[in-house]
Amino acid sequence: MLVALADDVRRLTVPLPVRPGHVHLYLLRDDDGWTLVDAGLTVPELEELLASASSELDAPIVRIAITHFHPDHVGGAERAAALTGAPVHQGVLDYEQCDRVWGNPDWPSHIAAWFRAHGAPAPVADEVVELGALFAPFIRFARDPQPLREGDRVAGWDVLELPGHADGHLCLHRGRVLVAGDHLLDPITPAVGLYPEGRPDPLGDYLASLERTIALAPRLALPGHGEPLEDPVARAHALLHHHRERLDATTAALDGAPRSAYKVSLELFGADLAPGERRFAVAETLSHLERLRREGRAESGSEDGVVRWAAAG
Repeated sequence: MLVALADDVRRLTVPLPVRPGHVHLYLLRDDDGWTLVDAGLTVPELEELLASASSELDAPIVRIAITHFHPDHVGGAERAAALTGAPVHQGVLDYEQCDRVWGNPDWPSHIAAWFRAHGAPAPVADEVVELGALFAPFIRFARDPQPLREGDRVAGWDVLELPGHADGHLCLHRGRVLVAGDHLLDPITPAVGLYPEGRPDPLGDYLASLERTIALAPRLALPGHGEPLEDPVARAHALLHHHRERLDATTAALDGAPRSAYKVSLELFGADLAPGERRFAVAETLSHLERLRREGRAESGSEDGVVRWAAAG
């Protein structure tokens, strides 16, 4: 059930009903007991897995730390806190966004309208409302968690703010090991999307976070999905290269009449995507378009209520 990665690090894997089919939670030992990093979704298996894990540990779970507010990482936080009696710790910005998105019943309609404003047809934009109702029972974040900020320490690990995949994404670092959340994944490329009321340049944030990771030079990264990364620096370089290539491809897609982010996403990601996958593609396309705008390579304007992009000049 628990996988020992070191004397004081354990991994617990929780199944997910959607891709990639699992999420890894980590347990970190210090003098107080164990810290659970992330909480999965509120799926039926969560209670059994946490109970089984607790029976294998030599001390209680005394705190829960959340890397970021995406459903598969924060959705089980309330349940995990109730089962363990441990307080939840979460980044200040991350919790603000968590409450805005998962605590706001009007958010699905708001973001559906936002996708329509970026050219998404009704079937793509409106399915987000249906999915919001479908996933709501599985997302139970903890209200008013204890705040985490850059420079704090959790269980003897340093808290790092490494935004990009999520605006308030946190990682934990000790020695040469990084508990990475979804900051570094392999072979998956972490999604970096631009969303309403979020940071204005998420791709720029992510590129800077990757550069910081390279300078930090960890020898092992423990990701939220997939196997441990034994060369995190090489993976960070590969992700930088990927996004530079994607920026160039996005520039090439602007060779013609102004077009919406939805239309650009058809060239970058192909036309054969389900509505849910298309929304991720549109958001990621927008993050690249905004980065290009800040680099002076693209510009945008609104026509008939739809934002359209063109090559600068």
